[in-house]
Amino acid sequence: MLPTPKKYFLTAAAAEGRSRLTAFDNALLNARIGNLNLIRVSSILPPDVELDNNLDIPPGSLVPTAYGSIISDIPGELIAAAVAVGISEDSYGVIMEFSGKCSKEEAEDTVTAMVREAFEVRRKQLKEIKVAVVDHRVEKTGCCLAAIPLWY
Repeated sequence: MLPTPKKYFLTAAAAEGRSRLTAFDNALLNARIGNLNLIRVSSILPPDVELDNNLDIPPGSLVPTAYGSIISDIPGELIAAAVAVGISEDSYGVIMEFSGKCSKEEAEDTVTAMVREAFEVRRKQLKEIKVAVVDHRVEKTGCCLAAIPLWY
């Protein structure tokens, strides 16, 4: 059984690259998670987890991470990625991810609405929403990434 993470942070970054994969890798590096092995997870923030914006995770670590990303090789296209976490008053939270061909404002509105819906469906009281969002106008091959790494 895996331990339950105790810390997290929100991050969002964009980058260009010479290929789709290097654009993604460069966005990971800009988001401070490029030297980690991400394990993609779904959407629940554990109870009593602590936000730590200065979290320093050792390189090569296996890190549960909820993330959304988009890559485009269409010059001039506007792309965006966002993550949001809804915090409850007394229990677990809900994480939502979004990426698309839109502005950061549209991405933030979409991911925030997703969190609100997730709380409504669960019949949970929403205390607060935290968001990380980025957009990027593609030059050659661009990537937007938004993520919530979880750590022990």
